[in-house]
Amino acid sequence: MNITVIRSRRRTLALQVRQNGEVVVRAPRLVPEKEVRRFVEEHLAWIEKQQRKLAFAAEQRSEIRPLTEVELSGLTEQARRDLTERAEYYAPRIGVTYGRISIRHQKTKWGSCSSKGNLNFNCLLMLAPESVRDYVVVHELCHRKQMNHSGAFWAEVEHVLPDYRETRKWLKTHGQELMQYNTED
Repeated sequence: MNITVIRSRRRTLALQVRQNGEVVVRAPRLVPEKEVRRFVEEHLAWIEKQQRKLAFAAEQRSEIRPLTEVELSGLTEQARRDLTERAEYYAPRIGVTYGRISIRHQKTKWGSCSSKGNLNFNCLLMLAPESVRDYVVVHELCHRKQMNHSGAFWAEVEHVLPDYRETRKWLKTHGQELMQYNTED
């Protein structure tokens, strides 16, 4: 097993399994190598599960046909209409305003909110269920009140979408599949 140890001023040990299956251990500077090895051994089942999931996802990706520029353009226009309507609906309910809305084809993000209040959304959201689109819009609009992911931020999201955890879980489980619809080169 390929393991990389990254030491820093952190206080706890943490594990990450990268897309290529590599295991990264983030460790405090003074933690002995023996304790790092023990930590990895204790989490071996989790590591192997993550590696299996990544291998399965890679297999699935090979079966996904990339979007054409025409399909991507259609999704972008659809997203511009749909997500703008959702932002117009939810902003007054949250008690916020926003600047402009941009639709992009991003490889890793579903949405973002700038400090100026501009909202950015991924056009691939149009491949997700309606509840997921609502969640991402509400999430970004709530950043207009809390520019962080604190407890207060999540309370704002929950106030508007009481079952947001289920939708967030769906996105964590299935979002990577949707991100695989990269354009043809």
